[in-house]
Amino acid sequence: MKRILVVDDSFYMRTMLKNMLTDAGYEVVGEAPNGQTALELAKSTKPDLVTLDVILPDNTGLDVLKGIKSEQPDMKVIIVSAVGQEVIVNEAIEYGALAYIVKPFSEEKVLEVVSKALQDDTKA
Repeated sequence: MKRILVVDDSFYMRTMLKNMLTDAGYEVVGEAPNGQTALELAKSTKPDLVTLDVILPDNTGLDVLKGIKSEQPDMKVIIVSAVGQEVIVNEAIEYGALAYIVKPFSEEKVLEVVSKALQDDTKA
């Protein structure tokens, strides 16, 4: 079972994502409301994938992405972004994010992007 860490400052968004992912058969190993917790949980739970909000209360999703990638370069990260943050999303892709999901999103879109990101495991 693939393990996922959900990072978003909104309790509502974390809960929604967690429910979608759990219903689809993924294990949500943690939820983080901010960047510091996200980095700690990424290190301690070693998830297969992180869904990462761009705007966090203590730092940016880009900083968290860089932190995760510097410690665990193979960890898969998907950016979750509100519309109008294309510049940040493009930077995130440069820093190693695999994909992004734009808020508001549909369950189908989330599961499609997550599934696709996790299938990249085939590249040896």
